[in-house]
Amino acid sequence: MSLKPRNWGIIAAVVALIADQGSKLYLLYGAGFAHMGPGQSVPVLPFFNLVMVWNPGISYGLFPASGPLGTYVLIAFSLAAVVGLAWWLWNTTSQSLAIGLGLVIGGAIGNNLIDRLIYGRVADFFHFYAFGYDWYVFNIADTAITLGAIAIVYEVLKPEHLHNP
Repeated sequence: MSLKPRNWGIIAAVVALIADQGSKLYLLYGAGFAHMGPGQSVPVLPFFNLVMVWNPGISYGLFPASGPLGTYVLIAFSLAAVVGLAWWLWNTTSQSLAIGLGLVIGGAIGNNLIDRLIYGRVADFFHFYAFGYDWYVFNIADTAITLGAIAIVYEVLKPEHLHNP
């Protein structure tokens, strides 16, 4: 039995959401990061730390919300985006596009809906740095959104989708 593209997208969304929320629950409550001060870190590898950062913005700290009104605006924007992407997912015939859309949907639900509704902000933990470069602190939902966006751009820019003059 072959799955429809939208089913692959739904699976990707569910996997991204479970991985994101599961890792946050473990790190916040199992590993005790909820009691750590902002920016406190645990070294893991010479180029990677686990660090506790509460992010008031969307992915990678963009558009920080200031106060409850800003949080509600980000929640409303995220809901609208999830609904629009879900409609696109439901109607797609491309498996790679469906997976990309699903990753973005799952990440948006995990980060910008669940975290904001529960905490009023987003929990970020992963911090990579090497060769003088210091990357943003992020979480699994940010990674899912980024990979999903790459898959969507790939699909849209495939040669058969570009119009030749």
